[in-house]
Amino acid sequence: MKRLAAVLVTALLLLAAYSLPEGKVTGPCANCHTMHNSQSGEAMATYGADGKPWKGSGQGQALTRGSCLGCHGQGLSTHIDPITGAPQVYHSGTTDLAGGNFRYIETGGDSRGHNIIDLGNADSVLTYPPGHRHLDDDPNAVAAFTCAGANSCHGRRVNYGGISGIPALKGAHHRNPDDGKCTVADQVYNSYRFLDGIKGLENNGTYKWQNFDAANHNEYFGATSPLKSGCTGKCHEGGGSSSSPIRPQIKTISSFCATCHGNFHVWEEITTFSVDPLRGIVFGKPFTRHPTDVVVPAGGEYSAYTAYSVQSPVARTTVPDSISSTVTPGTDIVMCLSCHMAHASNYPDMLRWDYDQMVAGGGGSGGCFTCHTSKK
Repeated sequence: MKRLAAVLVTALLLLAAYSLPEGKVTGPCANCHTMHNSQSGEAMATYGADGKPWKGSGQGQALTRGSCLGCHGQGLSTHIDPITGAPQVYHSGTTDLAGGNFRYIETGGDSRGHNIIDLGNADSVLTYPPGHRHLDDDPNAVAAFTCAGANSCHGRRVNYGGISGIPALKGAHHRNPDDGKCTVADQVYNSYRFLDGIKGLENNGTYKWQNFDAANHNEYFGATSPLKSGCTGKCHEGGGSSSSPIRPQIKTISSFCATCHGNFHVWEEITTFSVDPLRGIVFGKPFTRHPTDVVVPAGGEYSAYTAYSVQSPVARTTVPDSISSTVTPGTDIVMCLSCHMAHASNYPDMLRWDYDQMVAGGGGSGGCFTCHTSKK
């Protein structure tokens, strides 16, 4: 009986570790790592909580049991792995994480999200990111887009000669802030959601990793003026060469998106790049693209947006200590994620809502009308 009690206590402690509101990975090392990846000379089987093999094959990098999706994209029926507690960016459930669900690309087509090569579902339409500010043969082209490292979003990003995959995240899972508040953002581990150089407050509460409701969501960092054009001191660290790390200096979530979709973000109109349907034209005044990293106007129709909506989230000019359920026009910020999801959504163009249902004067609600209240 004493031995049984000890086993039960150990099991309860392990289960408690999965529910801790911490940023760091907790629980048995074997959930993520293997020391040898062999048994009797054969490759070690790596299975998810539902018994299905983890995505990826062969020995993982940094002694991991699988790839990024091997942990976070197992295709489970839930958005959280019930065994390891790992958030799932690819699943078949009905509850999504704040970034969305890559499965929508399979069910709705390429326009639903970012076509990461890890999913084996190459983009059949785009050859480089819309609003891209570099040459067509830039390795940041969508054909090479992946989860972490070079040609990615997460981890340390150096597109020319940089590493990809888990090595670009090495150590980050074990060091990120327990309270989710990322205000330094000078390394991958202390950056918001391992987006190198980005500030923010991660939702590590009951609904961690989710934008669940007005009281349970991520807090994004924004600025009152968009990223300026050019490389040095803008998108690249140091001298701005193609081999220097990509880390936007204003540290906002929208400036991060701008490292690939720059023509949709910066102020100046640039004439040195060719204009075509994919790249578009850099907006100036009046805007030819919806502005981001600008303040929600304090007057007019915008003044009615005061209760935080996870359908149209805003950014803050300082990273708060806690989640706020209110919006302050004249202070809070419009950002890229006010309209779009980061990974994928169930609507075209990765939007948070069905744009075809946004009918001016039609008595609708949500979506565009969250800010543009007089248009509904």
